Amino acid sequence: MTKFGIIGCGRIAQRFAEGIKALPDAELAGVYSRRPESVAAFVTEHGGIPFDSAEALLTSDIDAVYIATLPDSHAAYSIAAFRAGKHVLCEKPATINLNQLDEVLAVASETGLLFMEGMKPPFYPLYQKLKEHLVNDPIGKTGYVRAGSSVADIDPNHPNFSYELIGGSLMQIGIYEAFLAIDWLGKTENVQAMGRFNGTELDMFSVFQTMHQNGGYAQLYSGFDLHGKGDALICGTLGNITIHKNWWNPAKATIDYLDGRVVELDEPFTAGGLNYEIAHFCELIRQGKTQSPIVSHEMSRQMIAMIDEARRQVGLKYPGE
Repeated sequence: MTKFGIIGCGRIAQRFAEGIKALPDAELAGVYSRRPESVAAFVTEHGGIPFDSAEALLTSDIDAVYIATLPDSHAAYSIAAFRAGKHVLCEKPATINLNQLDEVLAVASETGLLFMEGMKPPFYPLYQKLKEHLVNDPIGKTGYVRAGSSVADIDPNHPNFSYELIGGSLMQIGIYEAFLAIDWLGKTENVQAMGRFNGTELDMFSVFQTMHQNGGYAQLYSGFDLHGKGDALICGTLGNITIHKNWWNPAKATIDYLDGRVVELDEPFTAGGLNYEIAHFCELIRQGKTQSPIVSHEMSRQMIAMIDEARRQVGLKYPGE
């Protein structure tokens, strides 16, 4: 049984708690948030022990912590958890920038504890079934990825619009697109980006295209003020794949082959979808692993490096950078 503590009580923490309930070998043991009233409501709904400080939670008998706060505090909580001897599953993006991530990874290495960024798509049944299908019926060398999402109905008071809490579309949405491009095309060689701001602080809509070491290209977008489609297209020499919206919570995909065949994959997910990510993380703990082979430390480094460069080009710097 893996005993989890959660730091943060927002919407993603709610989904995480739902995911834990679907697993027989994981339990929610404790909860902390900067707002005591949020902790009380969260514990009433999902269980666990309320804590009045992060330090108290991290020194309790939990095995691991899920960091569900906004990115401004990810690095500090991750390092504190390692110092307390706890494994860390940290919501994406893992840190504000690559330099900060390297600081976290250095402490993870020093303590010999597991660190994984909470990048959920590759653990969904649809995504895994797709990868398994392509082993025996490939689409050839992958050379192009097109993906993105723009969500126009977010409450204007949502933390995604907070400069101090590291909001903006690249960090909150673009990190998903970075994962998809790297997962199918490999390491990035070049990034070109443009972005539109709300005033002078945060990018409301960004487009970025990338060139990869395998010779492939990706065209990606993220936004908060347009209604984007949310699907993904992956093209190879022998066919193409459409992961239907919302591709980051994948449930359906269509493979169109050059020879005219069409394969439809339909794999619904349960318990909100985070249960698959949690199950993988728990298995890594049981195996004594310090990183995931699927969302590896290097994968996290490459994702945030891509967003770092896109932010540099659009002119988005956060406090302290």
